[in-house]
Amino acid sequence: MSIFDSLKNAALSSLKRESKKAVSKAVNTAVQNIGKGRNHIEKFTFAALPTNVEELKALPEAKMDTAFKTTALTILALSRYEEDPEATFAMLSFLKGPEEFNTSVKNFLKDRLTGKEYKVRSFFEGATPENDYTPNKPYVISVIENPYSFDNENWATLYVSSGGADNPRNIKLRKKPSTGEWFLNDIQCLGDIRLPKSLDKWA
Repeated sequence: MSIFDSLKNAALSSLKRESKKAVSKAVNTAVQNIGKGRNHIEKFTFAALPTNVEELKALPEAKMDTAFKTTALTILALSRYEEDPEATFAMLSFLKGPEEFNTSVKNFLKDRLTGKEYKVRSFFEGATPENDYTPNKPYVISVIENPYSFDNENWATLYVSSGGADNPRNIKLRKKPSTGEWFLNDIQCLGDIRLPKSLDKWA
């Protein structure tokens, strides 16, 4: 056997090994994803932000026939807090449906958002610490489903990406089977994020 034949055979053997590895990896990935699905993202675009509950109700998403729509509406409602907390309370009360919107929720929002309203702006596309969380226009919100978002019947945990956090933040929702509507259950997305540049003394 010539040296060229030896090199040829070695090359073919190497290709076969790499091919087997690639096939094995693909099969393992497929098995791991069976029954789990993949992350699914729905984007919602708004020309303007609602200033009161009537404007929120006028949006097509206000049918709330999917958990994704209710999640996007929750961010819209929270975005009004900086200018008009009472308007935000009225919108959130609508989004919570049959569940009571009580004083503890108001106190929670006051604690998480007073002086830190930029947290909500961070959930819109284009908002980053470097531009003081100034969103792009039109306003775009991405709502994320992971493989476990709908594990419990009539309940969902969906996520929104923040330009100031490394991981998406979650919002919990509950479905009313008799109407098919998804209502807000718990706002879990308002943890601290990176400071906007104008407030960061180390920027």
